[in-house]
Amino acid sequence: MRRILGIALAVLLIGGVIAAIALGGTKPEGTATKTVRGVIGSEKSEFFRDPDVTKALADKGYTVKTETSGSWAMDQLALKEFDFAFPSSSEPAGEIEAAAGVKGAQNTKPFFSPLVVVARANAAKVLADRGLVKMNGKNSGTLLLGPFLKAAAEDRTWQQLQGGTTAYPELAGTVFVKTTDPSTSNSGALFLATTSNVANNATVVSDDAGIERTAPLMRKLISVQGALEQSTDDPFRSFISGSGEPLILAYESQVASLLLQKQVTGDVGSMVVLYPDTTVNSPHTFVPISERARELGSLLATDPKLRALAIRHGFRPQEGVAEFTAATAPHAAYLNPGLTGIRQVGAPTVKVLMALAARAKG
Repeated sequence: MRRILGIALAVLLIGGVIAAIALGGTKPEGTATKTVRGVIGSEKSEFFRDPDVTKALADKGYTVKTETSGSWAMDQLALKEFDFAFPSSSEPAGEIEAAAGVKGAQNTKPFFSPLVVVARANAAKVLADRGLVKMNGKNSGTLLLGPFLKAAAEDRTWQQLQGGTTAYPELAGTVFVKTTDPSTSNSGALFLATTSNVANNATVVSDDAGIERTAPLMRKLISVQGALEQSTDDPFRSFISGSGEPLILAYESQVASLLLQKQVTGDVGSMVVLYPDTTVNSPHTFVPISERARELGSLLATDPKLRALAIRHGFRPQEGVAEFTAATAPHAAYLNPGLTGIRQVGAPTVKVLMALAARAKG
């Protein structure tokens, strides 16, 4: 009898193991089913590192691994090693497609972020006193590019703008905006796109004559900076830490992310966010390289949870002005949600923009 019971129990145990294996073959809901690897602009690093973003992507079946690169240098990478590229604007996307052999890929633009100039409070006051900035409040204003570029063309120093006084001794040397390398980094390239437009009588530079007209001023804007950063993340972190230059170029998303995550304290709270009165918007463009990542771009654009997380990191969803405005309402003292009073212009072609960058760097 015992032998019969033993055999029966063994059969039941084996059956249970088989059932467990069968059930184990079905992944529980929320477990990622495929891993994709992408190259992204550095300003999106924190978004993809966010545990909530990781979970939201896993719930949709993705594990996303990323590494960073300047947007305009992505086409020089071994792109076949990646499932997607995610530059910071649409301009480099065509070059990336061609280099990856996926010309005509179904790109997606999940969100965008305008460029801003982040200023120390004293620097903003000096610029406002000299008519280069129009303040909208204590912590926000508009950078008037016409007067600013005139001062740059004349190699004005901070002391000259202060009327020869030394009221703010920490402001010294030639006045300039610290940017990234325009030949590799999107923010630096779009800064040239914007400033060359203003210098070219409010017209997009489109030919050799326009390049010749604007190149000397572009050279002054870039050469005065010395060593150029490859990523917007580096000068922004220096600024936030209390070091770095008094005027830096950044994405609005970097500032908005700090505000929304309540990381603005101490001296950082006195920063002034200046929106250039002319701008080229920066739609972050998802380029699928492999079939595995084909749906990921549209998921980032349409999934409500991922859209909300993008806003938390300071990005503006396409067609999502109302969402962004509602989320950033407590921080309206710093931000311009509707981009009121900002003239939006197109960018030159990649060929022209890279020619401007080459001339600007000498």
